[in-house]
Amino acid sequence: MTHPQTLIHEPLACRTYVEKTHLLVTNDDGIEADGLIALVTRLHSEGHPLVVLAPEKEQSATGMKLTLASGMKFTERTDISDSIITQGGPPLRMFSLDGSPCDCVIVALEGGLKAWAPEIEPMMCISGINHGPNLSVDVLHSGTVSAAREASLYGMPAIATSLATYEHRNFEDTLTVVTALIERCVSSLPSSLPNLLRPEGTGNYPHGDDERSVLRSAFHHGDIFLNVNTPVKWSGGISTVSLGARWYRSASDMEEAPLNGIEFEVGAATIIEEDIPLTDCNAINDGLASITPLGSWPANHPLGISGKMLKSATSEDSDGFPYWI
Repeated sequence: MTHPQTLIHEPLACRTYVEKTHLLVTNDDGIEADGLIALVTRLHSEGHPLVVLAPEKEQSATGMKLTLASGMKFTERTDISDSIITQGGPPLRMFSLDGSPCDCVIVALEGGLKAWAPEIEPMMCISGINHGPNLSVDVLHSGTVSAAREASLYGMPAIATSLATYEHRNFEDTLTVVTALIERCVSSLPSSLPNLLRPEGTGNYPHGDDERSVLRSAFHHGDIFLNVNTPVKWSGGISTVSLGARWYRSASDMEEAPLNGIEFEVGAATIIEEDIPLTDCNAINDGLASITPLGSWPANHPLGISGKMLKSATSEDSDGFPYWI
């Protein structure tokens, strides 16, 4: 891998001990995005050591794009971290990369973190908070979701999180949901990740004595990750659900463009959602926050999660969180 251009400060020599779990944070809206700043500020205030590696510029809807180019610009953003850090607080390092969300995760996990921020050893990746929904088919296009998926492919537990509206930028409800989910997830994490960087390939796979423990193991191995959305106005409820059916209509105005010198826009004029109970679309429309377990791999991959297991993964506790975390 070609080394990116760097502008960084000298890191601490060793990991700093704290009680809270170390986290990797990224997004697709860019290093200066309001949602990411809000998330980092909250997690820092709650005591989590954080390393942030996010795109230098907005990379929305880039999916799992990889830049495949040398010389990507890498910069430590102390101007942002210094505005967040509280006296006596946990370590916080923030970096940007002139690349995609998946580039950021790959660079971070393929040795970058150990070189630049060895004092922080993340056990989980949080991607977001995205401004706008990532529901249904959106999970195939979203850079936010793809960054979480990329982390999971490398064997790191991951959560993608979005505010499912463009009507406002008040992330407080999303922060309430995602921080509660993080605390539930980290409470069952092992002392070290069982499959980080997947050194044994498919030879190391989820296991357990019952379905619940297998699902939890799948999350810890990175074979399942979580996608979270909160609505424009949250009722206070949470529901663990499957993906819904969302259709983008009139997604191009090309028929109105001139034949020569074509200029046209891709972006749906209307969005139609089918009324399907126990799906993310319905949960958001009902004012609930949705949590959707997603398989990291295609179903026919050796590590792919079966439809039966994914259906079980959507079973929830009385408070709406996945029963198995």
